[in-house]
Amino acid sequence: MLALTRRKGEALVLNNNIEVTILEIRGDQVKIGISAPKEVPVYRKEVYLQIENENKAAIHPEGVEALKNLF
Repeated sequence: MLALTRRKGEALVLNNNIEVTILEIRGDQVKIGISAPKEVPVYRKEVYLQIENENKAAIHPEGVEALKNLF
């Protein structure tokens, strides 16, 4: 893991086309802004993990059977 120190208004660039900017620092919370192309999905980690779990459940044999029963 790369650890960086940034101040309000400073940014970092990922993969030449994604910019992450520190918008606000309030106590132990940091508000960030992310500029990325529309084709690049951006998720909070907890949402990403939930999507990942739902996708795994959907390919599970029981999940496939449940989907077949819908039709």
